[in-house]
Amino acid sequence: MSYVFSQLIREWRFLLRQKYLVILLACTFAISGFAVFSGLSEVSQQQHTIERLKTADLTQLANVQNKYRDAGSLAYYSFHLTYSAPSNLAFAALGERDIYPWKHRLNLLALEGQIYESDSQNAELAQAGKIDFVFVISALAPLIVILLFHDLFANERTSARHDLLVTTAKSYFALWGARIAVRLIAVIVCLMLPFYVGTLLSHSALADVGFFTFICVIYIAFWTLLSVWWGKNANSAPRVASTLIGFWVLVAFIIPILGDLVINKTVHSPKGGDIVLTQREAVNDAWDLPKKTTMDAFVASNPQWKDHVDMQSEFEWKWYYAFQQVGDEKAGELSHAYRDAAHTKYQLAGIVSWFSPPLLLQRSFTRLASTDALAAFRYEYRMRGFHKSLREFYYPWLFIKGNPPKAALKSMPSFKKTMLNETDEPDVTGVKLKENL
Repeated sequence: MSYVFSQLIREWRFLLRQKYLVILLACTFAISGFAVFSGLSEVSQQQHTIERLKTADLTQLANVQNKYRDAGSLAYYSFHLTYSAPSNLAFAALGERDIYPWKHRLNLLALEGQIYESDSQNAELAQAGKIDFVFVISALAPLIVILLFHDLFANERTSARHDLLVTTAKSYFALWGARIAVRLIAVIVCLMLPFYVGTLLSHSALADVGFFTFICVIYIAFWTLLSVWWGKNANSAPRVASTLIGFWVLVAFIIPILGDLVINKTVHSPKGGDIVLTQREAVNDAWDLPKKTTMDAFVASNPQWKDHVDMQSEFEWKWYYAFQQVGDEKAGELSHAYRDAAHTKYQLAGIVSWFSPPLLLQRSFTRLASTDALAAFRYEYRMRGFHKSLREFYYPWLFIKGNPPKAALKSMPSFKKTMLNETDEPDVTGVKLKENL
Protein backbone atom coordinates (compact mmCIF):
# COMPACT_ATOMS: atom_id res chain seq x y z
CA MET A 1 0.00 0.00 0.00
CA SER A 2 2.81 2.38 0.85
CA TYR A 3 4.42 1.55 -2.49
CA VAL A 4 1.25 2.48 -4.38
CA PHE A 5 0.94 5.68 -2.38
CA SER A 6 4.56 6.59 -3.11
CA GLN A 7 3.95 5.97 -6.81
CA LEU A 8 0.95 8.28 -6.78
CA ILE A 9 2.94 10.99 -5.00
CA ARG A 10 5.70 10.62 -7.58
CA GLU A 11 3.25 10.95 -10.45
CA TRP A 12 1.67 14.02 -8.88
CA ARG A 13 5.07 15.67 -8.70
CA PHE A 14 5.81 14.58 -12.25
CA LEU A 15 2.51 16.06 -13.46
CA LEU A 16 3.10 19.38 -11.67
CA ARG A 17 6.51 19.70 -13.36
CA GLN A 18 4.88 19.50 -16.80
CA LYS A 19 3.74 23.07 -17.34
CA TYR A 20 1.52 22.35 -20.34
CA LEU A 21 -0.48 19.83 -18.29
CA VAL A 22 -0.87 22.28 -15.42
CA ILE A 23 -2.05 24.97 -17.84
CA LEU A 24 -4.46 22.53 -19.47
CA LEU A 25 -5.92 21.55 -16.10
CA ALA A 26 -6.17 25.21 -15.04
CA CYS A 27 -8.04 26.00 -18.26
CA THR A 28 -10.31 23.02 -17.60
CA PHE A 29 -11.15 24.35 -14.15
CA ALA A 30 -11.76 27.84 -15.57
CA ILE A 31 -14.04 26.59 -18.35
CA SER A 32 -16.04 24.44 -15.94
CA GLY A 33 -16.30 27.33 -13.50
CA PHE A 34 -17.46 29.70 -16.23
CA ALA A 35 -20.10 27.21 -17.39
CA VAL A 36 -21.44 26.76 -13.86
CA PHE A 37 -21.42 30.52 -13.22
CA SER A 38 -23.20 31.12 -16.52
CA GLY A 39 -25.81 28.49 -15.70
CA LEU A 40 -26.40 29.85 -12.21
CA SER A 41 -26.77 33.38 -13.59
CA GLU A 42 -29.27 32.25 -16.22
CA VAL A 43 -31.35 30.28 -13.73
CA SER A 44 -31.27 33.15 -11.23
CA GLN A 45 -32.45 35.54 -13.92
CA GLN A 46 -35.31 33.21 -14.84
CA GLN A 47 -36.34 32.80 -11.20
CA HIS A 48 -36.29 36.55 -10.63
CA THR A 49 -38.33 37.09 -13.80
CA ILE A 50 -40.95 34.60 -12.62
CA GLU A 51 -41.17 36.18 -9.15
CA ARG A 52 -41.42 39.67 -10.63
CA LEU A 53 -44.15 38.58 -13.04
CA LYS A 54 -46.06 36.77 -10.27
CA THR A 55 -46.19 39.98 -8.25
CA ALA A 56 -47.19 42.06 -11.27
CA ASP A 57 -49.79 39.44 -12.21
CA LEU A 58 -51.53 39.67 -8.83
CA THR A 59 -51.53 43.47 -8.97
CA GLN A 60 -52.93 43.54 -12.49
CA LEU A 61 -55.60 40.99 -11.66
CA ALA A 62 -56.73 42.98 -8.61
CA ASN A 63 -56.92 46.18 -10.69
CA VAL A 64 -59.03 44.48 -13.35
CA GLN A 65 -61.44 43.04 -10.78
CA ASN A 66 -61.85 46.46 -9.18
CA LYS A 67 -62.50 48.12 -12.54
CA TYR A 68 -64.82 45.63 -14.27
CA ARG A 69 -67.88 43.76 -13.10
CA ASP A 70 -69.19 41.83 -16.13
CA ALA A 71 -67.80 38.36 -16.87
CA GLY A 72 -66.87 39.17 -20.47
CA SER A 73 -64.67 42.13 -19.58
CA LEU A 74 -63.12 40.27 -16.67
CA ALA A 75 -62.23 37.36 -18.94
CA TYR A 76 -60.87 39.71 -21.61
CA TYR A 77 -58.66 41.91 -19.44
CA SER A 78 -57.57 39.35 -16.84
CA PHE A 79 -54.25 37.78 -17.77
CA HIS A 80 -52.88 34.86 -15.78
CA LEU A 81 -49.21 34.02 -15.53
CA THR A 82 -48.19 30.47 -16.37
CA TYR A 83 -44.60 29.37 -15.98
CA SER A 84 -42.21 26.47 -15.82
CA ALA A 85 -39.80 27.22 -12.99
CA PRO A 86 -36.21 25.94 -13.41
CA SER A 87 -35.25 22.98 -11.27
CA ASN A 88 -32.36 23.04 -8.81
CA LEU A 89 -30.17 21.26 -11.37
CA ALA A 90 -31.19 23.43 -14.31
CA PHE A 91 -28.01 25.51 -13.93
CA ALA A 92 -25.94 22.49 -15.00
CA ALA A 93 -28.13 21.50 -17.94
CA LEU A 94 -30.13 24.39 -19.41
CA GLY A 95 -31.35 22.08 -22.15
CA GLU A 96 -34.29 23.28 -24.23
CA ARG A 97 -35.25 26.22 -22.03
CA ASP A 98 -33.78 28.61 -24.61
CA ILE A 99 -35.86 26.98 -27.38
CA TYR A 100 -39.23 26.23 -25.82
CA PRO A 101 -41.07 29.02 -23.96
CA TRP A 102 -41.10 28.71 -20.17
CA LYS A 103 -43.55 31.53 -19.37
CA HIS A 104 -46.81 32.80 -20.83
CA ARG A 105 -49.61 35.13 -19.77
CA LEU A 106 -52.97 33.69 -20.77
CA ASN A 107 -56.52 34.99 -20.86
CA LEU A 108 -59.75 33.45 -22.15
CA LEU A 109 -59.06 34.29 -25.80
CA ALA A 110 -58.08 31.60 -28.30
CA LEU A 111 -55.26 29.55 -26.82
CA GLU A 112 -53.33 28.43 -29.90
CA GLY A 113 -52.33 31.97 -30.79
CA GLN A 114 -51.21 32.66 -27.23
CA ILE A 115 -49.01 29.55 -27.20
CA TYR A 116 -47.41 29.73 -30.62
CA GLU A 117 -47.14 33.47 -31.19
CA SER A 118 -43.63 33.36 -29.63
CA ASP A 119 -42.50 30.26 -31.56
CA SER A 120 -40.29 32.06 -34.08
CA GLN A 121 -38.89 34.47 -31.52
CA ASN A 122 -37.75 31.71 -29.19
CA ALA A 123 -36.15 29.75 -32.00
CA GLU A 124 -34.12 32.74 -33.16
CA LEU A 125 -33.03 33.67 -29.66
CA ALA A 126 -31.65 30.15 -29.34
CA GLN A 127 -29.32 30.40 -32.33
CA ALA A 128 -26.31 31.56 -30.30
CA GLY A 129 -26.81 28.86 -27.69
CA LYS A 130 -25.39 28.77 -24.18
CA ILE A 131 -22.38 27.11 -22.60
CA ASP A 132 -23.54 25.09 -19.62
CA PHE A 133 -21.87 22.43 -17.50
CA VAL A 134 -23.33 19.55 -19.50
CA PHE A 135 -21.87 20.98 -22.69
CA VAL A 136 -18.46 21.18 -21.04
CA ILE A 137 -18.69 17.57 -19.81
CA SER A 138 -20.19 16.04 -22.93
CA ALA A 139 -18.42 17.97 -25.70
CA LEU A 140 -15.25 19.52 -24.25
CA ALA A 141 -14.19 17.01 -21.57
CA PRO A 142 -13.37 14.29 -24.18
CA LEU A 143 -11.03 16.69 -25.95
CA ILE A 144 -9.33 17.53 -22.64
CA VAL A 145 -8.94 13.83 -21.84
CA ILE A 146 -7.44 13.20 -25.28
CA LEU A 147 -4.91 15.98 -24.78
CA LEU A 148 -3.98 14.55 -21.38
CA PHE A 149 -3.58 10.91 -22.42
CA HIS A 150 -2.72 10.75 -26.12
CA ASP A 151 1.03 10.98 -25.49
CA LEU A 152 1.15 8.85 -22.36
CA PHE A 153 3.11 6.04 -24.04
CA ALA A 154 4.24 7.58 -27.32
CA ASN A 155 6.36 10.31 -25.72
CA GLU A 156 8.22 7.78 -23.58
CA ARG A 157 8.95 5.66 -26.65
CA THR A 158 10.04 8.68 -28.67
CA SER A 159 12.47 9.73 -25.91
CA ALA A 160 13.68 6.10 -25.51
CA ARG A 161 12.61 5.95 -21.86
CA HIS A 162 9.78 3.47 -22.21
CA ASP A 163 11.77 0.24 -21.91
CA LEU A 164 13.84 1.59 -19.02
CA LEU A 165 10.73 2.69 -17.10
CA VAL A 166 9.05 -0.67 -17.62
CA THR A 167 12.19 -2.57 -16.57
CA THR A 168 12.82 -0.56 -13.40
CA ALA A 169 9.18 -0.38 -12.26
CA LYS A 170 8.03 -2.91 -9.70
CA SER A 171 5.10 -3.78 -11.96
CA TYR A 172 3.79 -2.60 -15.31
CA PHE A 173 0.47 -1.50 -13.83
CA ALA A 174 2.07 0.24 -10.86
CA LEU A 175 3.86 2.55 -13.27
CA TRP A 176 1.19 3.29 -15.87
CA GLY A 177 -1.75 2.75 -13.54
CA ALA A 178 -0.46 5.43 -11.16
CA ARG A 179 0.12 7.87 -14.00
CA ILE A 180 -3.31 7.23 -15.49
CA ALA A 181 -5.01 7.47 -12.08
CA VAL A 182 -3.33 10.77 -11.21
CA ARG A 183 -4.29 12.40 -14.49
CA LEU A 184 -7.80 11.01 -14.35
CA ILE A 185 -8.34 12.26 -10.81
CA ALA A 186 -6.91 15.64 -11.72
CA VAL A 187 -9.25 16.17 -14.66
CA ILE A 188 -12.28 14.92 -12.69
CA VAL A 189 -11.53 17.31 -9.82
CA CYS A 190 -11.04 20.27 -12.17
CA LEU A 191 -14.30 19.54 -13.96
CA MET A 192 -16.48 18.60 -11.01
CA LEU A 193 -15.40 21.02 -8.28
CA PRO A 194 -17.22 24.04 -9.79
CA PHE A 195 -20.28 21.82 -10.28
CA TYR A 196 -20.33 20.94 -6.58
CA VAL A 197 -20.15 24.62 -5.68
CA GLY A 198 -23.12 25.20 -7.98
CA THR A 199 -25.14 22.42 -6.35
CA LEU A 200 -24.53 23.94 -2.92
CA LEU A 201 -25.67 27.35 -4.10
CA SER A 202 -28.76 25.92 -5.81
CA HIS A 203 -29.63 23.51 -2.96
CA SER A 204 -29.69 20.49 -5.25
CA ALA A 205 -30.77 17.10 -3.92
CA LEU A 206 -27.89 14.89 -2.81
CA ALA A 207 -29.23 11.88 -4.75
CA ASP A 208 -29.34 13.89 -8.00
CA VAL A 209 -25.82 15.20 -7.40
CA GLY A 210 -24.61 11.66 -6.77
CA PHE A 211 -26.19 10.43 -10.00
CA PHE A 212 -24.66 13.33 -11.95
CA THR A 213 -21.27 12.52 -10.47
CA PHE A 214 -21.54 8.82 -11.23
CA ILE A 215 -22.45 9.40 -14.88
CA CYS A 216 -19.73 12.04 -15.31
CA VAL A 217 -17.03 9.77 -13.86
CA ILE A 218 -18.15 6.85 -16.07
CA TYR A 219 -18.16 9.10 -19.13
CA ILE A 220 -14.72 10.58 -18.45
CA ALA A 221 -13.36 7.11 -17.65
CA PHE A 222 -14.70 5.86 -21.00
CA TRP A 223 -12.75 8.48 -22.92
CA THR A 224 -9.70 7.84 -20.76
CA LEU A 225 -9.75 4.09 -21.46
CA LEU A 226 -10.27 4.76 -25.16
CA SER A 227 -7.31 7.15 -25.28
CA VAL A 228 -5.07 4.79 -23.29
CA TRP A 229 -6.06 1.75 -25.35
CA TRP A 230 -5.52 3.52 -28.66
CA GLY A 231 -2.14 4.94 -27.68
CA LYS A 232 -0.62 2.05 -25.69
CA ASN A 233 1.33 0.62 -28.69
CA ALA A 234 1.80 3.86 -30.63
CA ASN A 235 5.09 5.58 -31.35
CA SER A 236 3.64 8.81 -32.70
CA ALA A 237 1.70 11.02 -30.28
CA PRO A 238 0.37 13.35 -33.05
CA ARG A 239 -1.04 10.36 -34.92
CA VAL A 240 -2.80 9.12 -31.78
CA ALA A 241 -4.18 12.58 -31.08
CA SER A 242 -5.43 13.11 -34.65
CA THR A 243 -7.22 9.74 -34.67
CA LEU A 244 -8.87 10.31 -31.31
CA ILE A 245 -9.85 13.87 -32.17
CA GLY A 246 -11.33 12.62 -35.43
CA PHE A 247 -13.44 10.13 -33.49
CA TRP A 248 -14.44 12.86 -31.03
CA VAL A 249 -15.56 15.15 -33.88
CA LEU A 250 -17.52 12.27 -35.39
CA VAL A 251 -19.54 11.35 -32.30
CA ALA A 252 -19.80 14.82 -30.75
CA PHE A 253 -20.69 16.87 -33.82
CA ILE A 254 -21.04 15.02 -37.13
CA ILE A 255 -23.45 12.30 -35.99
CA PRO A 256 -25.75 14.71 -34.04
CA ILE A 257 -25.76 17.23 -36.89
CA LEU A 258 -26.43 14.60 -39.57
CA GLY A 259 -29.04 12.98 -37.36
CA ASP A 260 -30.77 16.31 -36.87
CA LEU A 261 -30.76 16.98 -40.62
CA VAL A 262 -32.18 13.55 -41.40
CA ILE A 263 -34.87 13.89 -38.73
CA ASN A 264 -35.92 17.33 -39.98
CA LYS A 265 -36.04 16.05 -43.56
CA THR A 266 -37.98 12.93 -42.59
CA VAL A 267 -40.46 14.39 -40.09
CA HIS A 268 -42.53 17.19 -41.55
CA SER A 269 -44.14 19.63 -39.20
CA PRO A 270 -46.26 22.77 -39.56
CA LYS A 271 -44.75 25.94 -38.20
CA GLY A 272 -46.02 27.73 -35.16
CA GLY A 273 -46.76 30.71 -37.37
CA ASP A 274 -49.07 28.58 -39.53
CA ILE A 275 -51.06 27.60 -36.45
CA VAL A 276 -51.37 31.22 -35.32
CA LEU A 277 -52.42 32.33 -38.82
CA THR A 278 -55.08 29.62 -39.11
CA GLN A 279 -56.52 30.41 -35.70
CA ARG A 280 -56.54 34.18 -36.27
CA GLU A 281 -58.13 33.87 -39.71
CA ALA A 282 -60.90 31.74 -38.18
CA VAL A 283 -61.44 34.31 -35.44
CA ASN A 284 -61.42 37.27 -37.83
CA ASP A 285 -63.77 35.56 -40.29
CA ALA A 286 -66.27 34.92 -37.49
CA TRP A 287 -67.15 38.62 -37.36
CA ASP A 288 -68.62 38.36 -40.88
CA LEU A 289 -70.32 34.97 -40.48
CA PRO A 290 -73.91 34.49 -39.34
CA LYS A 291 -73.93 34.11 -35.60
CA LYS A 292 -75.89 30.88 -35.87
CA THR A 293 -73.02 29.37 -37.90
CA THR A 294 -70.58 30.15 -35.11
CA MET A 295 -72.89 28.94 -32.37
CA ASP A 296 -73.64 25.70 -34.20
CA ALA A 297 -69.92 25.00 -34.52
CA PHE A 298 -69.46 25.81 -30.85
CA VAL A 299 -72.34 23.61 -29.69
CA ALA A 300 -70.98 20.70 -31.73
CA SER A 301 -68.08 20.43 -29.27
CA ASN A 302 -69.90 21.93 -26.26
CA PRO A 303 -73.39 20.41 -26.27
CA GLN A 304 -73.99 21.32 -22.62
CA TRP A 305 -74.60 24.94 -23.71
CA LYS A 306 -77.00 24.21 -26.59
CA ASP A 307 -79.98 25.65 -24.73
CA HIS A 308 -78.20 28.91 -23.90
CA VAL A 309 -76.75 30.14 -27.20
CA ASP A 310 -79.62 32.38 -28.32
CA MET A 311 -78.58 36.02 -28.56
CA GLN A 312 -80.66 39.03 -27.59
CA SER A 313 -78.37 41.70 -29.10
CA GLU A 314 -75.88 42.21 -31.88
CA PHE A 315 -72.90 41.60 -29.61
CA GLU A 316 -72.73 39.34 -26.60
CA TRP A 317 -69.65 38.11 -24.82
CA LYS A 318 -70.72 34.45 -25.02
CA TRP A 319 -70.70 34.66 -28.82
CA TYR A 320 -67.30 36.38 -28.74
CA TYR A 321 -65.68 33.63 -26.64
CA ALA A 322 -67.54 30.95 -28.57
CA PHE A 323 -65.82 31.92 -31.82
CA GLN A 324 -62.51 32.18 -29.97
CA GLN A 325 -62.87 28.51 -29.06
CA VAL A 326 -64.04 27.63 -32.57
CA GLY A 327 -60.87 29.32 -33.86
CA ASP A 328 -58.83 27.05 -31.60
CA GLU A 329 -60.70 24.02 -32.88
CA LYS A 330 -60.10 24.96 -36.53
CA ALA A 331 -56.37 25.22 -35.81
CA GLY A 332 -56.50 22.00 -33.78
CA GLU A 333 -55.43 19.69 -36.60
CA LEU A 334 -52.31 21.74 -37.30
CA SER A 335 -51.60 22.04 -33.60
CA HIS A 336 -51.85 18.27 -33.09
CA ALA A 337 -49.61 17.68 -36.10
CA TYR A 338 -47.06 20.12 -34.67
CA ARG A 339 -47.00 18.36 -31.30
CA ASP A 340 -46.95 14.88 -32.85
CA ALA A 341 -43.98 15.89 -34.98
CA ALA A 342 -42.19 17.29 -31.93
CA HIS A 343 -42.67 13.99 -30.08
CA THR A 344 -41.51 11.99 -33.08
CA LYS A 345 -38.39 14.13 -33.45
CA TYR A 346 -37.58 13.70 -29.79
CA GLN A 347 -37.94 9.93 -30.01
CA LEU A 348 -35.82 9.71 -33.18
CA ALA A 349 -33.17 11.90 -31.57
CA GLY A 350 -33.07 9.35 -28.76
CA ILE A 351 -32.18 6.65 -31.30
CA VAL A 352 -29.45 8.86 -32.78
CA SER A 353 -28.03 9.47 -29.31
CA TRP A 354 -27.08 5.78 -28.95
CA PHE A 355 -24.48 6.39 -31.66
CA SER A 356 -23.24 9.59 -29.99
CA PRO A 357 -22.13 9.29 -26.34
CA PRO A 358 -21.99 13.10 -25.88
CA LEU A 359 -25.57 13.46 -27.12
CA LEU A 360 -26.72 10.56 -24.94
CA LEU A 361 -25.12 12.22 -21.92
CA GLN A 362 -26.81 15.53 -22.68
CA ARG A 363 -30.21 13.87 -23.02
CA SER A 364 -29.75 12.01 -19.73
CA PHE A 365 -28.77 15.15 -17.83
CA THR A 366 -31.47 17.39 -19.29
CA ARG A 367 -34.04 14.70 -18.42
CA LEU A 368 -32.82 14.66 -14.82
CA ALA A 369 -32.76 18.47 -14.69
CA SER A 370 -36.25 18.69 -16.26
CA THR A 371 -35.00 20.99 -19.01
CA ASP A 372 -35.55 18.74 -22.03
CA ALA A 373 -38.35 18.70 -24.59
CA LEU A 374 -40.45 16.42 -22.40
CA ALA A 375 -40.44 19.06 -19.67
CA ALA A 376 -41.57 21.63 -22.26
CA PHE A 377 -44.34 19.29 -23.41
CA ARG A 378 -45.48 18.90 -19.79
CA TYR A 379 -45.57 22.68 -19.35
CA GLU A 380 -47.71 23.03 -22.47
CA TYR A 381 -49.99 20.28 -21.16
CA ARG A 382 -50.43 22.26 -17.94
CA MET A 383 -51.09 25.48 -19.84
CA ARG A 384 -53.84 23.79 -21.82
CA GLY A 385 -55.30 22.32 -18.67
CA PHE A 386 -55.27 25.71 -16.98
CA HIS A 387 -56.92 27.40 -19.97
CA LYS A 388 -59.59 24.70 -19.91
CA SER A 389 -60.22 25.46 -16.23
CA LEU A 390 -60.63 29.17 -17.11
CA ARG A 391 -63.32 28.26 -19.64
CA GLU A 392 -65.05 26.04 -17.09
CA PHE A 393 -65.05 28.95 -14.63
CA TYR A 394 -66.25 31.70 -17.00
CA TYR A 395 -68.70 29.87 -19.28
CA PRO A 396 -71.44 29.42 -16.64
CA TRP A 397 -71.35 33.17 -15.98
CA LEU A 398 -71.24 34.01 -19.68
CA PHE A 399 -74.04 31.67 -20.78
CA ILE A 400 -76.35 31.44 -17.74
CA LYS A 401 -75.55 33.32 -14.55
CA GLY A 402 -74.63 36.80 -15.74
CA ASN A 403 -72.13 38.96 -13.89
CA PRO A 404 -70.20 37.21 -11.12
CA PRO A 405 -70.23 38.75 -7.62
CA LYS A 406 -66.95 39.77 -6.05
CA ALA A 407 -66.97 36.74 -3.75
CA ALA A 408 -67.18 34.36 -6.73
CA LEU A 409 -63.93 35.71 -8.13
CA LYS A 410 -62.05 34.19 -5.20
CA SER A 411 -62.65 30.77 -6.72
CA MET A 412 -61.13 31.83 -10.05
CA PRO A 413 -58.52 29.27 -11.17
CA SER A 414 -54.83 30.04 -10.79
CA PHE A 415 -51.95 28.29 -12.47
CA LYS A 416 -50.30 27.49 -9.14
CA LYS A 417 -53.46 25.78 -7.87
CA THR A 418 -53.73 23.89 -11.14
CA MET A 419 -50.24 22.45 -10.66
CA LEU A 420 -50.84 21.58 -7.00
CA ASN A 421 -54.16 19.88 -7.74
CA GLU A 422 -52.92 18.11 -10.85
CA THR A 423 -53.88 14.45 -10.60
CA ASP A 424 -53.65 13.40 -14.24
CA GLU A 425 -49.90 13.80 -14.65
CA PRO A 426 -48.81 13.32 -18.27
CA ASP A 427 -46.71 10.31 -19.19
CA VAL A 428 -43.17 11.49 -19.99
CA THR A 429 -42.88 8.84 -22.69
CA GLY A 430 -45.25 10.95 -24.76
CA VAL A 431 -48.09 8.47 -25.37
CA LYS A 432 -50.51 9.74 -22.76
CA LEU A 433 -49.20 13.30 -23.13
CA LYS A 434 -50.11 13.48 -26.80
CA GLU A 435 -53.64 12.30 -26.06
CA ASN A 436 -54.14 15.04 -23.46
CA LEU A 437 -52.57 17.76 -25.53
